[in-house]
Amino acid sequence: MIAAPFHAGERALQTLAGSREQMEEFGSRIIRDRMPEQHRAFFAQLPFLMVGSLDAELQPWASALAAPAGFMQSPDAAHLHVGALPAAGDPLAGQLKQGALLGLLGIEPHTRRRNRMNGTVESLDAGGFMVAVQQSFGNCPRYIQAREPVLAPVRGGEPPVQWLDKLDLAAHRLIGSADTLFIATAYPNEVAQGDEADASSHGVDVSHRGGRPGFVRIDGDDTLTVPDFNGNRFFNTLGNLAVHPRAGLLFIDFDSGDLLHLAVTAEIVWNGPEVEAFEGAERLMRFHVTHALRRPAALPLRWGDAALSPHLAGTGQWNTGMRALADGR
Repeated sequence: MIAAPFHAGERALQTLAGSREQMEEFGSRIIRDRMPEQHRAFFAQLPFLMVGSLDAELQPWASALAAPAGFMQSPDAAHLHVGALPAAGDPLAGQLKQGALLGLLGIEPHTRRRNRMNGTVESLDAGGFMVAVQQSFGNCPRYIQAREPVLAPVRGGEPPVQWLDKLDLAAHRLIGSADTLFIATAYPNEVAQGDEADASSHGVDVSHRGGRPGFVRIDGDDTLTVPDFNGNRFFNTLGNLAVHPRAGLLFIDFDSGDLLHLAVTAEIVWNGPEVEAFEGAERLMRFHVTHALRRPAALPLRWGDAALSPHLAGTGQWNTGMRALADGR
């Protein structure tokens, strides 16, 4: 167990939410510096892995790696070997080196299971890399859409990466219809000076967000607004954003395998009419896109139709009135 697993940003948000005392006790029991046996077995059965990384400019990026199930193996409770490497166009390719901080999310959408592991790259080889565990913990299944991935044949050649000066029509269509996104955030060592939390709380995190199709609102060419629903009260993502307001978003085209990576700056809308107007939202996250790249057919997985999470029944949708509120902010 880790005695002080939450950093200053996470603790501040837990205090605002009135959950600090509960999380102090609960977090130290749930967040471990080793992977339990069920987590080790879980990663080994997955055909893909979500990875959060941090570039030299302290910009987080979210990425995905895929290979036949079994490409991840845990030789012991303190390590996970990932038997895959990012393609040249993946932002992760530039960050993957010994000592790099990574956030890992193992997620099995069709069973709505997910487990998190944050750590450091201990070594690399020709086929993959070894991650040493810093923090390991499970996540609740809420807001995960049930869809099952199937490996697709790998095509010859690597489609060119498309850098976007602004979100184009294809990006708007993907984002505007999305029911799922992945978000990478960070608590870099450069931000953590003087924090009494355990050093394992420093680093990168990658997480899942889900909602009804269209839960991400697009304002203009470069601003996205996303409702934040009730969660586990750890505030890993929002705690990072509170002290380091930058994030990496990843949208997946589940039909084609296209990946859309976004580098964004972030702000949290704590309250007000916009929040109140969206049923189920406790707050909003607003993202301003600074960089975007599209990687066509980069993920060799295809999914069938999704069964939306039953927890979405109590959540709202964007409407014209909410857009008017946003325009008047």
